[in-house]
Amino acid sequence: MPMADGKRSVAETFSRLREQGKTAFIPFITAGDPDLATTAKALKILYSCGSDVIELGVPYSDPLADGLVIQAVAYRALKKGTTLSSVLAMLKEVLSYQHY
Repeated sequence: MPMADGKRSVAETFSRLREQGKTAFIPFITAGDPDLATTAKALKILYSCGSDVIELGVPYSDPLADGLVIQAVAYRALKKGTTLSSVLAMLKEVLSYQHY
């Protein structure tokens, strides 16, 4: 059942999909690569394409366990100045313009 604001928790989403015999579409992107404006656009596109959950990676300085691709993406995002605060500000803006 959706929350009062119409949103579903991740657990509710998985439960609904399980009841329907479906699997979840859960794309992953790292915020800030190539920049936060592109990340915001990508989130909107992924949502409009029917993503059930979107995993948004926040870049950090030592992603050794994440593999070479994620390491490279995190490095590029950090090099451009991406911070947790800037990612959260971008998300706040994206969520205010979209009906999620």
